[in-house]
Amino acid sequence: MKVLVIGGGAREHALCRSLSLDPAVTALHCAPGNAGIADVAELRAVDALDGAAVAALATELGAELVVVGPEAPLVAGVADAVRAAGIPCFGPSEEAAQLEGSKAFAKDVMARAGVPTARSYVCTAPEEVEEALDAFGAPYVVKDDGLAAGKGVVVTDDLAKAREHANACERVVIEEFLDGPEVSLFAITDGVTVVPLQPAQDFKRALDGDQGPNTGGMGAYSPLPWADPKLVEEVMETVLQPTVDELRRRGTPFSGLLYAGLAITGRGVRVIEFNARFGDPETQVVLARLKTPLAGVLLAAAEGTLIDLPPLRWSDDAAVTVVVASHNYPDTPRTGDPITGLDEVAAQDAPHAYVLHAGTKHDGDAVVSAGGRVLSVTATGTGLTEARARAYTAVARIGLDGSQHRTDIAAKAAADSSAGAAATA
Repeated sequence: MKVLVIGGGAREHALCRSLSLDPAVTALHCAPGNAGIADVAELRAVDALDGAAVAALATELGAELVVVGPEAPLVAGVADAVRAAGIPCFGPSEEAAQLEGSKAFAKDVMARAGVPTARSYVCTAPEEVEEALDAFGAPYVVKDDGLAAGKGVVVTDDLAKAREHANACERVVIEEFLDGPEVSLFAITDGVTVVPLQPAQDFKRALDGDQGPNTGGMGAYSPLPWADPKLVEEVMETVLQPTVDELRRRGTPFSGLLYAGLAITGRGVRVIEFNARFGDPETQVVLARLKTPLAGVLLAAAEGTLIDLPPLRWSDDAAVTVVVASHNYPDTPRTGDPITGLDEVAAQDAPHAYVLHAGTKHDGDAVVSAGGRVLSVTATGTGLTEARARAYTAVARIGLDGSQHRTDIAAKAAADSSAGAAATA
């Protein structure tokens, strides 16, 4: 199978790494890719938002499957253009991708499907904003209705900050605060059949202890030893299948990756948001644990044959990923700094730990930073404690001037899991 992956972040590097390990994949291309993806796939230049250009590239390469990684090309209709060219594509249509492209649309779908979520108001005027903020009170949850690269949400006790963010958005969703731990659950679907992946938890705040501004994600881990063993089954029944069924009923079937961001509240599971693609950095840890070859699963979703697949196989190992970010991220990051230590990680930590590139590029023979989130250092182990240790050992080998990373990714879950194991021993 010849596969073309669209995108250039750590999510796409994780996808390309898994696809490169699949014996069924005979040729792997990525557009535009990055310095790390170049080690496992042939890089191609393309405007990822131009559906005609992506379809033309896929045709030129003889691609038998196109995988669209980021949300912006999906919302721009790139998957539609690829399918119109007669090539199977993993990723929802422009209409179905509105599940991520518009939070107001997602709320309407959830209401019609009976999916549990936070109460909310959609506001387009300052007076509506004031009424909504007053109705819910602090902590205030204010979400830009459109795409915002994971940074369009403000959660704050400061009324002035909430008001400022809301009034800076053309259309905004203001909703009640959901207490409890958060979980990311991905599902692969062909528009009818839904196949859940393993749950993960990510860390949105920039600093240790969940302090600092929201980011695209600073790390993640899987599995979740503290989660109810029936969580996936419950979310399938109350969230994922009803949502897919509702979108099909509307005539806009959703085929691709459905991402449910969940809060485990005192009143049960509630949906915080939907995404229409693999999440970053959760993809890095979920795919690290997937034993089933990836290409056949994605192709089955693209061709509507998921029901014929055997159950997915998973490793019992844990996985942890730690994001190394540029100086000043998530504000305007500094780029162009040389990255060192990549060869040392490959030589000393593989296969249990490896580096997935996000914002990188080649500058001559050197690899330099080219974005806010630069690397996802990912490791596996027999438990979270071992996976964490391996990830942070690898992080310590990386040199990037002014870089930052959180030191507490999966720390609490690892400690609680170890304490639980000791108590039952």
